[in-house]
Amino acid sequence: MSKRILLIQGHPDSRTSHLCHALAASYKGGAQSGGHAVRLCHVAALDFPLLRSQIDFKTGYLPRSLQTAQDDIWWCEHMVFFFPLWAGDMPALLKGFLEQVFRPSFTGSNRNPFAKKPLSGRSAQVVVTMAMPALVYRLLFRAHSLKSLRRNILGMAGIGPVRETLIGSAGGMQAQKAAQWFFKLRRLSEDGK
Repeated sequence: MSKRILLIQGHPDSRTSHLCHALAASYKGGAQSGGHAVRLCHVAALDFPLLRSQIDFKTGYLPRSLQTAQDDIWWCEHMVFFFPLWAGDMPALLKGFLEQVFRPSFTGSNRNPFAKKPLSGRSAQVVVTMAMPALVYRLLFRAHSLKSLRRNILGMAGIGPVRETLIGSAGGMQAQKAAQWFFKLRRLSEDGK
């Protein structure tokens, strides 16, 4: 069964290609060959201000430059995030993007917490690259930033299940190991996961 998939490229450097870009390209190719409709959002290509007050977060207007991204989130059935782990978390640009597009007026997070959320029925996959071994991030750091994304942003919007792919030791990764990750993501995407 085909799905509508939104890829959100969260790497903040758009000047050169990185492992996150190659992983997204591999995922996109697999999804398209699996018969899925795919849209792509490059956060680094968008121009938007950071939110600076709770009032703006709750009642301010979405910048016009982010309307297509928000429309694509409504459109999709499954979204896939790609980003590197920086300072133990997602890059600030991606966090700023998520704060803008996942406002309470969009996600329903200022309503009854037990009511059905507007984005319910959508699933997500989070692909994170990092310099440290993924096992260290999971065990020693307890994947704290990933848990926050899953629970406090995606979960509050009703998105679930949220699956993850953690790619450790990404700096200086050998071509053969990278090819294995490309193959794994291509296989996941063919199934719309």
